[in-house]
Amino acid sequence: TISLPAAGLSSILHRISGVIMLISLGLLVWALATSLQSAEGFAMVHELFTSFIAKFIAWGILTALGYHLLAGVRHMFMDMGYFEELKSGRVSAQIVFVLAIILSVLAGVWLW
Repeated sequence: TISLPAAGLSSILHRISGVIMLISLGLLVWALATSLQSAEGFAMVHELFTSFIAKFIAWGILTALGYHLLAGVRHMFMDMGYFEELKSGRVSAQIVFVLAIILSVLAGVWLW
């Protein structure tokens, strides 16, 4: 069987996190526009965003943002000629995974 290497998985997840951020941008722009229209709109958005489901969605958005940022920095280093070898590419991808998990946990603690 063929297994996907860590560097390949990192690249695919970087693209997926970018799509998640793009889709979530519509939700966040809607929330901002509604909250700025009136006091009632602000109260509605505040009530909506304090529910468990909304906090879970916000956690997902922050997790995608954190991973996308870390993987993007990794890709920028690769563009400069670092971490291009098989071993260093695998190690840098694994470091991105660990740091993303840490950021994800910190985002969860911050939201709750």
